[in-house]
Amino acid sequence: MQNVPQLKSQARVFVHQKMEIAEWIGFETRNKYEILDQQQVPLAYAAEQGRGFIQQIFRQFLGHWRTFEILFFTLDRQVFLKATHPFRWYFQRLELSEPTGRYLGVVEKRFAILHKSFAVLDAGGQVLLEVSSPIWKLWTFPFKKQDREVAVIRKKWAGLLTEALTDKDKFLVEFNDPNLREDERHLILAAAIFIDMQYFEKKAGN
Repeated sequence: MQNVPQLKSQARVFVHQKMEIAEWIGFETRNKYEILDQQQVPLAYAAEQGRGFIQQIFRQFLGHWRTFEILFFTLDRQVFLKATHPFRWYFQRLELSEPTGRYLGVVEKRFAILHKSFAVLDAGGQVLLEVSSPIWKLWTFPFKKQDREVAVIRKKWAGLLTEALTDKDKFLVEFNDPNLREDERHLILAAAIFIDMQYFEKKAGN
């Protein structure tokens, strides 16, 4: 497929959630994101699917526990990745695949008490990367391979009013290891959205 962003050439990318007016009054809308390079030039887009009435009800009352699908688009609106979030009360996960059906792997939440913890698994279910965000670094998520940090995702401050009233979040994704494979980079990119949905989206009932 032409125009698929090559993350191998990017040392860092930004993931910006796009806000809709309804969010100012507490109404949860479909999550949409813009993916930018380090010069703030658009590379791709991602958008949650599901426009129907039932999906709207689930979005308002089930929050991040709901089943949803997010598609990643090239600049010419061609789908190049699909992320699926099955319904789970705990140990939630985001499964990533290509439109051809090739399975890339999964981002899966792990049990933790005083920190945020999840793992990135490959298509065969083997752990590729582990993430543990301590309580004193609530907005920093280091990705480690054999105790070596190979990438990090940082949530950026969006301003007091925006942080208080909306879900408009901004993330910096840094690829610290130039040897990361493209599949691994795609999984880390998907993890930025997983982090947003798990830890920063307003929860059901709030």
